[in-house]
Amino acid sequence: MLAPGEGRDYPMGPLRAVFKADGAETRKRYAISEWWLEPYTRGPGTHSHEEDDVFYVLEGTMSFFVGGAWVDAPAGSLVIAPAGTPHDFENRTAKRAGALNLSVPGGFEPEMPGIAEWFRARAAADARTANAPSKPPKSRAKTAKAKAKASKRP
Repeated sequence: MLAPGEGRDYPMGPLRAVFKADGAETRKRYAISEWWLEPYTRGPGTHSHEEDDVFYVLEGTMSFFVGGAWVDAPAGSLVIAPAGTPHDFENRTAKRAGALNLSVPGGFEPEMPGIAEWFRARAAADARTANAPSKPPKSRAKTAKAKAKASKRP
């Protein structure tokens, strides 16, 4: 048993994976991991592999490329990318999003150190989705302070 938040953590800048089970725990039959993306964060890019990928959206809305098209999947959605199917995922929203991933068969986690390094080395601009705002919005408190300061000027 793993408590909430437990697992093997792979921080990758605005993206994070937490492996719950893989390899020895499942006799390489499946791997279970959580994938968390900060707002406007791209995933790995379109790719395919021999494993089936099953995604269950836990929080927010994730966008998935599967079957040749992008679909938006809100929390509670299930998305399946069968083996050999080109697929990708990203968070195109202003809120954090996460999905539980089941990869069948397992044995995927040994690749994670290299994958994590690739994500960490990615330029910040390359990690942002196409719809990301060019500048993060200013907080209301900062905007109010700036207006108050400007009104006091002669």
